[in-house]
Amino acid sequence: MTRSARPGAMPRRRSTRALLASACVAALGITALPAAAAPSTLQEAAGMNDGRYFGTAVPAHLLNDSANMTIVNREFNMVTAENEMKIDALQPNQGQYSFGTADRIVNWARTNGKGVRGHTLAWHSQQPQWMRNMSGQQLRRAMLDHVTTVATHYRGQIHSWDVVNEAFADGSSGARRDSNLQRTGNDWIEAAFRAARAADPNAILCYNDYNIDDWNHAKTRAVYDMVRDFKARGVPIDCVGLQAHFNSGNPVPNNYHTTIENFAALGVDVQITELDIEGSGQSQAEQYKGVTQACLAVARCTGISVWGVRDNDSWRASGTPLLFDRNGNKKQAYHGVMEALTEGLGNGGGAPAPGPTTPPPGNGGGGNTAACTATYSEAEKWNDRFNGRVTIRANRDISTWTSTVTVGDRQEIIATWNGTPSWDRSGKVMTMRPNGNGNLRAGQEVSFGFTVRHGGDWTWPRVTCS
Repeated sequence: MTRSARPGAMPRRRSTRALLASACVAALGITALPAAAAPSTLQEAAGMNDGRYFGTAVPAHLLNDSANMTIVNREFNMVTAENEMKIDALQPNQGQYSFGTADRIVNWARTNGKGVRGHTLAWHSQQPQWMRNMSGQQLRRAMLDHVTTVATHYRGQIHSWDVVNEAFADGSSGARRDSNLQRTGNDWIEAAFRAARAADPNAILCYNDYNIDDWNHAKTRAVYDMVRDFKARGVPIDCVGLQAHFNSGNPVPNNYHTTIENFAALGVDVQITELDIEGSGQSQAEQYKGVTQACLAVARCTGISVWGVRDNDSWRASGTPLLFDRNGNKKQAYHGVMEALTEGLGNGGGAPAPGPTTPPPGNGGGGNTAACTATYSEAEKWNDRFNGRVTIRANRDISTWTSTVTVGDRQEIIATWNGTPSWDRSGKVMTMRPNGNGNLRAGQEVSFGFTVRHGGDWTWPRVTCS
């Protein structure tokens, strides 16, 4: 929860290439990279994963801190103004805009070849006093004027806008937050997105929030339902931003990958926008690595931004939550992220590891019944493991489904996503059931995935559906 130019090398949509899909902490070995191919910075390593970005928040007062900005310039290729593009900073008096400080950040970023995330256009917090005194249609008009004026001022210079920030309540209700903006009418979020699209038509438009990381939380599902509704009705939303503020009381959830994948399945990008993880040492490094792996495992998770550079500059400084210590030294957390970003790149520039491109006779294929069909497709391959995906297609309306995946004697399934697995006594036959009720209409499809440590056996698993 935040309290406090589009780069030419970054396409707006990325091609499909996922990495390992465990949401958290599997401490896997890192594939050795040829010296010429090994990325040496976060931005280089992220870019080798289908052009993803790796960014950070920058406050204006640190623009003149050479130690901080040297790290920013070296490691990151996306910049977010920490507070300088919020409503109270840009429009302290109604109708009187103050763009100077925010412009300094944007101009530095664009001069140095960085992209810019615009944060944020509409928010219940950090409103100037004049806006807090408003209500009803007067407030609605003022909010839309602000969105239009700011997005127009930066038109063509912003990679992604956090159009609306933190509009849902915490807790188990799944309700909208009771704010002055919400009281202008339930359509205020939609109105803000439509105004942003009209003002800056080529920017990626995001809804951004905290505590929407765990797929089982009511708040996460409520945001999901809103995005699904917006996509169905043609409201211009392109992205969901997961703030991703974690600590010992709120660790990285073990279904983080599921959350990312489910939002992406709605046809929007997912960006991890404000990542920080309180802690230290190996535990912190593993959580950072897990978050990075979860993003890389979903093609439409297009980038990660940490909320600051050095621990002492963080809004949560006492929790030492960032990748660099107060002296600018790389922490274990930094190396955990780099391990995740470079796994699987050992064959040159992100090329897949050697392995068969077609299954040996009698393997893979699919299992058919009158009710459903299971089809296997290969995904990413590394030296010691590969990812597979099973697509379940309903041949008629069905109320549930079950799929089996059978691997070879030397193979072992080490991670799964988008389903509920169980294994037989041998550990070689996995039964996958859907998350949720599994209802599918005739012709409808759903997929789940898994990672196999192959032990030298590259044959495709056998799959069935019933």
